[in-house]
Amino acid sequence: MELNKTVSEDLQKIRDQKPLLHHITNMVVMNETANATLCLGALPVMAHADDEVEEMVAYAGALVLNIGTLYPQLIKSMIRAGRQANDLGVPVILDPVGVGATKLRTDSAKEILRELSVDIVRGNAAEVSILGGFEGEIKGVESMGGSGDLINVSKEFAKIHDCTVAITGEVDIVSDQSKTLKVSNGDEMLSKITGTGCMATTIIGGFASVQEDKSLAAAGALAMFGLAGELAAADTGNRPGSFHVALYDRISMIQPGDLKDNAKIEIVS
Repeated sequence: MELNKTVSEDLQKIRDQKPLLHHITNMVVMNETANATLCLGALPVMAHADDEVEEMVAYAGALVLNIGTLYPQLIKSMIRAGRQANDLGVPVILDPVGVGATKLRTDSAKEILRELSVDIVRGNAAEVSILGGFEGEIKGVESMGGSGDLINVSKEFAKIHDCTVAITGEVDIVSDQSKTLKVSNGDEMLSKITGTGCMATTIIGGFASVQEDKSLAAAGALAMFGLAGELAAADTGNRPGSFHVALYDRISMIQPGDLKDNAKIEIVS
């Protein structure tokens, strides 16, 4: 329960402080991530222009980088913003959408990890496996599965890239170089609408803006988002459109006490 108490307090801090989350992100789901940020209790900004990203980062509680609809100039803006974030101590969260689908995606994600100090990487099993040098299969930008024991994959990834990694799926795995956590909140309806992975990354950015322990930030965010998915599914059944709307409602309605009582977070190693 001590973990749950901490993450519930983090949610309250987000609601009290209303941190600005600077996104350089996926155009397909930009609206979804902005709305998820607002429902969480934080403030979104989607600033992509190379000439303003450094200035915008200076106001941010976290920088969220998402390569879902990438092009070369966008990567340059991400690296420029990320360097400024590193200089200012602003946490950087990377969502390597579709890594493995094309050379551009894989090379761009590797360049970001090489050039920046990334605090948290959030991806599905295939994306993390491929980016960590393990096997994995991607179809388009969707995960088709990852190889091996994901706990071991997450530990090795964290060590290789000196960061926290969150592998999302039926059960979420979060590792840094000292511990691994498992998060069991969620519902299969989260896989029935587009953008829920990107929304999860945004929620992680919110928690990372108030929590120094980045593995706990990621686990708390995923528990909160997963719980919202459970409650939204209970509200709407197997209706994706209704679920989409209810998911926003439930993100905004979850209170710290709900997270304290219902987060399913455990330390596994």
